[in-house]
Amino acid sequence: MIKENTIVSYVDPKSPVSEAYRVLRTNLRFAGVDKQLKTIELTSTGPAEGKSTTAANLAVTIAQAGSKVLLVDADMRKPKIHQLFGLVNGKGLTNVLANKEDYNLCIKRPLAGGPDVLTSGPLPPNPSEILSSESMKEFIERVGEDYDMVLFDTPPIGVVTDAAILSTLVDGTLLVVASSQADKDAARRAKDLLEHVKANIIGVVLNKLGNASETEFYYASEEEIRGRKRRRRANG
Repeated sequence: MIKENTIVSYVDPKSPVSEAYRVLRTNLRFAGVDKQLKTIELTSTGPAEGKSTTAANLAVTIAQAGSKVLLVDADMRKPKIHQLFGLVNGKGLTNVLANKEDYNLCIKRPLAGGPDVLTSGPLPPNPSEILSSESMKEFIERVGEDYDMVLFDTPPIGVVTDAAILSTLVDGTLLVVASSQADKDAARRAKDLLEHVKANIIGVVLNKLGNASETEFYYASEEEIRGRKRRRRANG
């Protein structure tokens, strides 16, 4: 059973929150100017900013539009996706990468009409090394061919290097920032860390706005962010 009040896009698809996720889904369709974005990671500046909830709801919303979607829990330190969907975190991504198991045998389908889900699997002692392995590169290539969209939930970029590593292997990165708790300097550092490895930052999801719930957010594309900076410089 899915965790209460988390997968809003599934339990209450007509809500304003669900509509906001549909807007994000639409924006992502137009985010890839030069090429289609098929593999996207979601990370955050720090813990408990709603990153996993955003990833789960976005995956459900994209699947509801008829796309074949895979949601991968690539957080091998504190995985959350299995909890949100009420799944047992038995076999998962670590089995696929470390043991060379067929990922199709580890896939779960918890929701009718929803995304396929690959949980993290057993927690390894060396997450960063596994994510940067040749097995991970091969896995991303394969699922990129098998699915219309693949979303990776990763640890916070401001805490460990995992998200920075994965950002070099996927088509784009979404940065989730909780407005009510994220420090501005921390958010700036997170963006700098991603830019340092030449990650394709396709947008920022700003959630927890004031008294809003965790799943209410504002999406700003990287192009919009650059435009605001140009206007600020022009206005002195």
